[in-house]
Amino acid sequence: MALLWAAVILVAGPPRPAPAHSAWRDQRVIGPFVCRADFPLVEADTLVAHLRQLQQDLAGDLGIPPPQRWIEVYLFHDQGTYERYLARYFPSAPHRRALYLKTDGQGRVFAWRSPQFEIDVRHECTHALLHAALPSVPLWLDEGLAEHYENPPGHRFRRAPQFAEAVWAARWGRLGDLGPLEDKQHIEEMGQAQYRDAWAWVAFLLYASPGTRRQLAGYLADLTQQGPPRSLADRLAEHVPDYRQEFLRFWRAAAQGLARQE
Repeated sequence: MALLWAAVILVAGPPRPAPAHSAWRDQRVIGPFVCRADFPLVEADTLVAHLRQLQQDLAGDLGIPPPQRWIEVYLFHDQGTYERYLARYFPSAPHRRALYLKTDGQGRVFAWRSPQFEIDVRHECTHALLHAALPSVPLWLDEGLAEHYENPPGHRFRRAPQFAEAVWAARWGRLGDLGPLEDKQHIEEMGQAQYRDAWAWVAFLLYASPGTRRQLAGYLADLTQQGPPRSLADRLAEHVPDYRQEFLRFWRAAAQGLARQE
Protein backbone atom coordinates (compact mmCIF):
# COMPACT_ATOMS: atom_id res chain seq x y z
CA MET A 1 0.00 0.00 0.00
CA ALA A 2 1.29 3.44 -0.87
CA LEU A 3 1.97 5.72 2.06
CA LEU A 4 3.12 9.30 2.40
CA TRP A 5 5.45 9.49 5.38
CA ALA A 6 5.80 12.49 7.66
CA ALA A 7 7.79 12.56 10.87
CA VAL A 8 5.92 13.87 13.89
CA ILE A 9 7.93 15.60 16.61
CA LEU A 10 5.97 15.52 19.84
CA VAL A 11 7.24 18.76 21.30
CA ALA A 12 4.89 21.45 22.51
CA GLY A 13 5.93 25.04 22.90
CA PRO A 14 5.06 28.67 22.21
CA PRO A 15 4.60 29.91 18.65
CA ARG A 16 7.92 30.30 16.88
CA PRO A 17 8.82 33.57 15.19
CA ALA A 18 7.73 33.72 11.56
CA PRO A 19 10.30 34.28 8.81
CA ALA A 20 10.62 38.02 8.39
CA HIS A 21 7.87 39.77 6.51
CA SER A 22 7.54 43.49 7.05
CA ALA A 23 3.82 43.58 6.35
CA TRP A 24 2.36 41.11 8.88
CA ARG A 25 -0.71 43.05 9.99
CA ASP A 26 -2.43 40.49 12.16
CA GLN A 27 -1.58 37.40 14.19
CA ARG A 28 -3.91 35.12 16.10
CA VAL A 29 -3.77 31.77 17.84
CA ILE A 30 -6.80 29.87 16.54
CA GLY A 31 -7.07 26.45 18.15
CA PRO A 32 -3.89 24.58 17.11
CA PHE A 33 -3.02 27.18 14.46
CA VAL A 34 -0.84 30.27 14.69
CA CYS A 35 -2.21 32.46 11.88
CA ARG A 36 -0.25 35.39 10.47
CA ALA A 37 -1.73 37.59 7.77
CA ASP A 38 -0.69 40.68 5.86
CA PHE A 39 -4.32 41.87 6.04
CA PRO A 40 -6.68 42.23 9.03
CA LEU A 41 -8.05 38.82 9.96
CA VAL A 42 -11.35 40.45 10.83
CA GLU A 43 -11.87 40.36 7.06
CA ALA A 44 -11.80 36.55 7.25
CA ASP A 45 -13.94 35.95 10.34
CA THR A 46 -15.84 33.06 8.75
CA LEU A 47 -12.61 31.27 7.91
CA VAL A 48 -11.26 31.92 11.41
CA ALA A 49 -14.37 30.30 12.90
CA HIS A 50 -14.02 27.30 10.59
CA LEU A 51 -10.36 26.82 11.50
CA ARG A 52 -11.25 26.89 15.18
CA GLN A 53 -13.78 24.12 14.55
CA LEU A 54 -11.71 22.03 12.15
CA GLN A 55 -9.67 20.17 14.77
CA GLN A 56 -12.82 19.59 16.81
CA ASP A 57 -14.53 18.07 13.77
CA LEU A 58 -11.64 15.73 13.01
CA ALA A 59 -11.53 14.63 16.64
CA GLY A 60 -15.28 14.21 16.94
CA ASP A 61 -15.78 12.47 13.60
CA LEU A 62 -12.70 10.27 13.51
CA GLY A 63 -10.79 10.49 16.78
CA ILE A 64 -7.85 12.40 15.29
CA PRO A 65 -5.87 13.69 18.29
CA PRO A 66 -4.86 17.35 18.50
CA PRO A 67 -1.33 18.21 17.38
CA GLN A 68 1.43 18.42 19.96
CA ARG A 69 3.01 21.35 18.18
CA TRP A 70 1.68 24.59 16.74
CA ILE A 71 0.80 24.62 13.04
CA GLU A 72 1.82 27.88 11.39
CA VAL A 73 -0.54 29.45 8.83
CA TYR A 74 0.61 32.31 6.57
CA LEU A 75 -2.05 34.24 4.68
CA PHE A 76 -1.39 36.81 1.95
CA HIS A 77 -3.61 39.43 0.37
CA ASP A 78 -2.43 38.80 -3.20
CA GLN A 79 -0.70 36.25 -5.38
CA GLY A 80 2.42 38.29 -6.05
CA THR A 81 3.27 38.80 -2.38
CA TYR A 82 2.62 35.10 -1.71
CA GLU A 83 4.88 33.96 -4.54
CA ARG A 84 7.71 36.34 -3.61
CA TYR A 85 7.60 35.19 0.00
CA LEU A 86 7.79 31.50 -0.94
CA ALA A 87 10.54 32.15 -3.48
CA ARG A 88 12.63 33.85 -0.79
CA TYR A 89 12.11 31.50 2.17
CA PHE A 90 11.06 28.20 0.54
CA PRO A 91 12.55 28.31 -2.97
CA SER A 92 12.05 24.59 -3.60
CA ALA A 93 8.31 24.74 -2.87
CA PRO A 94 6.05 23.81 -5.80
CA HIS A 95 4.11 26.56 -7.55
CA ARG A 96 0.55 26.13 -6.33
CA ARG A 97 -2.26 28.38 -5.18
CA ALA A 98 -1.93 27.09 -1.60
CA LEU A 99 0.55 24.78 0.11
CA TYR A 100 1.13 22.61 3.13
CA LEU A 101 4.82 22.09 3.87
CA LYS A 102 6.51 20.19 6.68
CA THR A 103 10.16 20.95 7.31
CA ASP A 104 12.17 19.96 10.39
CA GLY A 105 8.98 18.70 11.98
CA GLN A 106 7.20 22.04 11.63
CA GLY A 107 3.94 22.12 9.69
CA ARG A 108 3.20 25.27 7.73
CA VAL A 109 0.29 26.31 5.50
CA PHE A 110 0.52 29.11 2.93
CA ALA A 111 -2.32 30.63 0.90
CA TRP A 112 -3.32 33.84 -0.84
CA ARG A 113 -6.75 35.39 -1.17
CA SER A 114 -7.83 33.85 -4.44
CA PRO A 115 -11.53 33.21 -5.15
CA GLN A 116 -10.94 29.73 -3.63
CA PHE A 117 -9.14 31.12 -0.57
CA GLU A 118 -11.31 29.64 2.20
CA ILE A 119 -11.52 26.23 0.50
CA ASP A 120 -7.74 26.21 -0.01
CA VAL A 121 -6.98 27.06 3.61
CA ARG A 122 -9.36 24.46 5.03
CA HIS A 123 -7.95 21.85 2.63
CA GLU A 124 -4.31 22.51 3.48
CA CYS A 125 -5.01 22.83 7.21
CA THR A 126 -6.67 19.40 7.11
CA HIS A 127 -3.45 18.00 5.64
CA ALA A 128 -1.51 19.76 8.40
CA LEU A 129 -3.68 18.32 11.18
CA LEU A 130 -3.50 14.80 9.77
CA HIS A 131 0.27 14.87 9.41
CA ALA A 132 0.71 16.42 12.84
CA ALA A 133 -1.22 13.55 14.44
CA LEU A 134 -0.25 10.55 12.31
CA PRO A 135 3.22 9.24 11.42
CA SER A 136 1.93 8.07 8.03
CA VAL A 137 -1.06 8.89 5.87
CA PRO A 138 -2.00 6.98 2.69
CA LEU A 139 -2.03 9.36 -0.25
CA TRP A 140 -5.62 8.68 -1.31
CA LEU A 141 -6.93 9.08 2.24
CA ASP A 142 -4.88 12.21 2.85
CA GLU A 143 -6.47 13.80 -0.22
CA GLY A 144 -9.93 12.34 0.33
CA LEU A 145 -10.15 13.71 3.87
CA ALA A 146 -8.76 17.08 2.79
CA GLU A 147 -11.37 17.22 0.01
CA HIS A 148 -14.08 16.41 2.54
CA TYR A 149 -13.07 18.93 5.20
CA GLU A 150 -12.26 21.70 2.73
CA ASN A 151 -16.00 22.31 2.71
CA PRO A 152 -17.56 24.19 5.63
CA PRO A 153 -19.73 22.42 8.20
CA GLY A 154 -23.13 21.62 6.74
CA HIS A 155 -21.73 21.40 3.20
CA ARG A 156 -19.63 18.24 3.40
CA PHE A 157 -21.95 15.65 1.86
CA ARG A 158 -25.12 16.37 -0.12
CA ARG A 159 -24.37 20.09 -0.31
CA ALA A 160 -20.71 19.54 -1.19
CA PRO A 161 -19.53 20.52 -4.69
CA GLN A 162 -18.11 17.00 -5.08
CA PHE A 163 -21.47 15.32 -4.48
CA ALA A 164 -22.97 15.85 -7.92
CA GLU A 165 -19.84 14.56 -9.65
CA ALA A 166 -19.81 11.40 -7.52
CA VAL A 167 -23.52 10.84 -8.18
CA TRP A 168 -23.01 11.28 -11.92
CA ALA A 169 -20.15 8.75 -11.85
CA ALA A 170 -22.32 6.31 -9.89
CA ARG A 171 -25.12 6.59 -12.45
CA TRP A 172 -22.72 5.59 -15.21
CA GLY A 173 -20.82 2.96 -13.23
CA ARG A 174 -17.60 4.96 -13.19
CA LEU A 175 -16.79 5.15 -9.48
CA GLY A 176 -13.49 3.41 -8.88
CA ASP A 177 -12.68 0.62 -6.43
CA LEU A 178 -10.67 1.21 -3.27
CA GLY A 179 -7.76 -1.06 -4.20
CA PRO A 180 -6.42 1.03 -7.10
CA LEU A 181 -6.64 4.16 -4.95
CA GLU A 182 -4.52 2.52 -2.28
CA ASP A 183 -1.86 1.77 -4.89
CA LYS A 184 -1.25 5.45 -5.69
CA GLN A 185 2.20 6.51 -4.53
CA HIS A 186 2.69 9.96 -6.03
CA ILE A 187 0.48 13.02 -6.18
CA GLU A 188 0.97 13.09 -9.96
CA GLU A 189 -1.06 9.86 -10.12
CA MET A 190 -4.07 11.62 -8.60
CA GLY A 191 -6.14 13.02 -11.43
CA GLN A 192 -9.69 14.34 -11.34
CA ALA A 193 -11.19 10.83 -11.29
CA GLN A 194 -8.94 9.74 -8.42
CA TYR A 195 -9.82 12.82 -6.34
CA ARG A 196 -13.50 12.16 -7.04
CA ASP A 197 -13.19 8.53 -6.00
CA ALA A 198 -11.18 9.39 -2.87
CA TRP A 199 -13.88 11.85 -1.80
CA ALA A 200 -16.61 9.31 -2.60
CA TRP A 201 -14.97 6.59 -0.49
CA VAL A 202 -14.45 8.95 2.43
CA ALA A 203 -18.08 10.07 2.20
CA PHE A 204 -19.27 6.45 2.09
CA LEU A 205 -17.18 5.50 5.12
CA LEU A 206 -18.36 8.53 7.09
CA TYR A 207 -22.05 8.48 6.20
CA ALA A 208 -23.13 5.00 5.10
CA SER A 209 -23.48 3.59 8.63
CA PRO A 210 -21.98 3.79 12.12
CA GLY A 211 -20.12 0.59 11.26
CA THR A 212 -18.32 2.02 8.25
CA ARG A 213 -17.39 5.13 10.22
CA ARG A 214 -15.99 2.93 13.00
CA GLN A 215 -13.81 1.10 10.49
CA LEU A 216 -12.39 4.36 9.13
CA ALA A 217 -11.76 5.68 12.65
CA GLY A 218 -10.15 2.37 13.63
CA TYR A 219 -7.92 2.43 10.58
CA LEU A 220 -6.79 5.96 11.40
CA ALA A 221 -6.08 4.84 14.96
CA ASP A 222 -3.91 2.05 13.51
CA LEU A 223 -1.98 4.71 11.59
CA THR A 224 -0.84 6.25 14.87
CA GLN A 225 1.45 3.24 15.27
CA GLN A 226 4.85 3.36 13.61
CA GLY A 227 5.09 1.27 10.46
CA PRO A 228 2.60 0.68 7.64
CA PRO A 229 -0.67 -1.02 8.62
CA ARG A 230 -2.55 -3.42 6.42
CA SER A 231 -4.67 -1.85 3.72
CA LEU A 232 -8.06 -0.40 4.49
CA ALA A 233 -9.53 -2.66 1.81
CA ASP A 234 -8.31 -5.71 3.76
CA ARG A 235 -9.72 -4.30 6.99
CA LEU A 236 -13.09 -3.65 5.37
CA ALA A 237 -13.16 -7.10 3.78
CA GLU A 238 -12.85 -8.60 7.27
CA HIS A 239 -15.37 -6.41 9.08
CA VAL A 240 -17.74 -5.40 6.26
CA PRO A 241 -17.49 -8.39 3.88
CA ASP A 242 -19.73 -6.91 1.17
CA TYR A 243 -18.28 -3.39 1.44
CA ARG A 244 -17.91 -3.01 -2.35
CA GLN A 245 -21.60 -3.74 -2.87
CA GLU A 246 -22.50 -1.44 0.03
CA PHE A 247 -20.44 1.34 -1.56
CA LEU A 248 -22.25 0.94 -4.87
CA ARG A 249 -25.66 0.71 -3.21
CA PHE A 250 -24.91 3.82 -1.17
CA TRP A 251 -24.07 5.88 -4.24
CA ARG A 252 -26.86 4.45 -6.39
CA ALA A 253 -29.32 5.42 -3.67
CA ALA A 254 -27.79 8.90 -3.58
CA ALA A 255 -28.16 9.13 -7.36
CA GLN A 256 -31.80 8.04 -7.22
CA GLY A 257 -32.51 10.53 -4.47
CA LEU A 258 -30.98 13.34 -6.50
CA ALA A 259 -32.92 12.27 -9.59
CA ARG A 260 -36.19 12.53 -7.64
CA GLN A 261 -35.29 16.12 -6.74
CA GLU A 262 -34.52 17.12 -10.35
